[in-house]
Amino acid sequence: MRIAIIYVIYVLGSAAGRALDKVPQPPSASSQQIVAPLELPDAPGPKEPQNASPAKSSSDQSDPADTGEGQQTKRILWIVPNFRAVSADTKLPTQSVKDKFKTAALDSFDYSSFIFAGIQAGISQATDSYPEFHQGVAGYGRYYWHTFADQADENLWVEGILPSVLHEDSRYYTLGHGGFVKRGFYAVTRLIITRTDSGGETFNASEIVGAGTTAAISAAYYPSKYQTWTKIGQRWLTSVLIDGGTFGAKEFWPDVNRAIFHQAD
Repeated sequence: MRIAIIYVIYVLGSAAGRALDKVPQPPSASSQQIVAPLELPDAPGPKEPQNASPAKSSSDQSDPADTGEGQQTKRILWIVPNFRAVSADTKLPTQSVKDKFKTAALDSFDYSSFIFAGIQAGISQATDSYPEFHQGVAGYGRYYWHTFADQADENLWVEGILPSVLHEDSRYYTLGHGGFVKRGFYAVTRLIITRTDSGGETFNASEIVGAGTTAAISAAYYPSKYQTWTKIGQRWLTSVLIDGGTFGAKEFWPDVNRAIFHQAD
């Protein structure tokens, strides 16, 4: 996927360069005097005041909303929930406690959550991740409910409980500008840096502590063999890494969407 994103950005950069080469050069002063009369409107309009600022060109008036740059959609590929992603250069009001828990609930019980839990459970069963769950339909059922419980529990702590207690904003604010390395680095650092409800930046305790809390709680419903600190640490690290990959997908999704799918919000 990383290679595909790099290729898409390269293609977009080349197209932008060609477009800039085709921009006509501004006419000289003498040519402006000749062409100016031809640019008058067909019908006279009200006289503009002398101190009025000149009209902005279309390029000056363009913004991310017009070009689609950094514009997020509610879903990625029409399926994956993207409710926490904020479009680039967008200012939103403070996220309320109700909004935080609402987002956590949407991410936990969206129809796609049941689908992805089923896929992940099937992969875990195929690789025999937890032999004590056994195989067959009953074994798949054990894999499924453990997987679903893990993801719902994490969403509750990372997006709802801790952001409310610590006054942290659980949304992902898209950078949307700069090169691949810059934006990729920004996405990864959102694991440890987040916004506060007051608009500042702080350590992302909701993510790090929330993922650890979820891993510790999961020990209560996993077999005793998987209740060791090593297993808890592995689940903790896995959750954080998955969230880091998710942030990367959110950051570059607008580019892929604009270049390939042209999907509207």
